[in-house]
Amino acid sequence: MKYTIDKHDRYIVIEPLTDVLNAEKAAKLKAELLLRNTTGQRNIVLDLSNVREVDEEGIRIGILANRLCHTIGGLFLLANVDSAVLEVLEMSHLHQTLTIVDSVKIAEDMIFAHELEMDYRGEKD
Repeated sequence: MKYTIDKHDRYIVIEPLTDVLNAEKAAKLKAELLLRNTTGQRNIVLDLSNVREVDEEGIRIGILANRLCHTIGGLFLLANVDSAVLEVLEMSHLHQTLTIVDSVKIAEDMIFAHELEMDYRGEKD
């Protein structure tokens, strides 16, 4: 599976270049998320602009990434979620656990606010 990674100072945006996020493709994305997390990247935006369908393994990637980011004080956000994908997330009640935003810009704003709050509290590395 191909995907783009847009690196920024305090976050990265990963955009899968596929219309279906299934078990095979999710495994490759999982490896990338684990790599980014172990190198200290705590804020990750998964831009689902191209994704129109997910299976159980695709959903598990979101759960894993959410846990990894939160464990090290960061945020994991899903951006540009298709209505069919959102429906699957709602059926599995994950829309209550995962942070879903309408755009990457909104995700960026949330990350900057979170980072400022961490700086203010002295919780940042």
